[in-house]
Amino acid sequence: MMLEEVILVDENDTVLGKMEKMQAHVTGALHRAISVFVFNGGGQLLLQKRAGTKYHSPGKWSNTCCTHPHPGETNAIAARRRLNEEMGMDCELIDWCDLLYRAEFDNGLIEHEYDHIFIGVTNRLPVLNPAEAEAYEYVEMDRLKRLIEEYPERYTPWLSLCLEKIDLKRKENESLA
Repeated sequence: MMLEEVILVDENDTVLGKMEKMQAHVTGALHRAISVFVFNGGGQLLLQKRAGTKYHSPGKWSNTCCTHPHPGETNAIAARRRLNEEMGMDCELIDWCDLLYRAEFDNGLIEHEYDHIFIGVTNRLPVLNPAEAEAYEYVEMDRLKRLIEEYPERYTPWLSLCLEKIDLKRKENESLA
C-alpha cells in the first residue's frame, strides 16, 4: 500500500517539499490543505459529522469536506475529488480565501495547515461515504455560529476559523461593489 503524502509549504504557500501525511500530523509540519463549504440555494451550509474512525476529530461536526492535495494535484481538482469521495456529490467550486492555522488534538496529532477554502452552491443531496462521514445536516449560518459558541466541543477547531475568513472575504467583496 502506498503512503499518502502532503505538500509542505511555508507561510506564503510556497512549496518546500512533501512528507508522509501522518508524519506531518505528528511533527506539526506546515502543509497545504483544502476545506470545502457547500451551500444550498437557501444559503444553508452542508455540514458533515466526521466518521468515528477518523484519525482525529472523530464524530465532530465540520464543513462539507476537507482534504490534502496530492503532490502534483491542483487545489481545485483536489477539492472536487474530495467532495465526490466523501459526500458523493459534485458542483462548481470557487477558491474563496486562504487560512493559516494550527490545532493540537488530544491524541497528540497536530493540524498545521495553509488551508485553501473553496465554496460552492448546489441543491443536490449528498450520498455519504460512511468511512468519511456518518451524518449530514444543512444549517443556517446564524444558527451554526450560535451552536459553535454554545457547544464548541461538538465541532472541529478549524470550522469557526474558516467561517470567520469566509465572512471577512464576503464583506470585502460587498464593500467593493
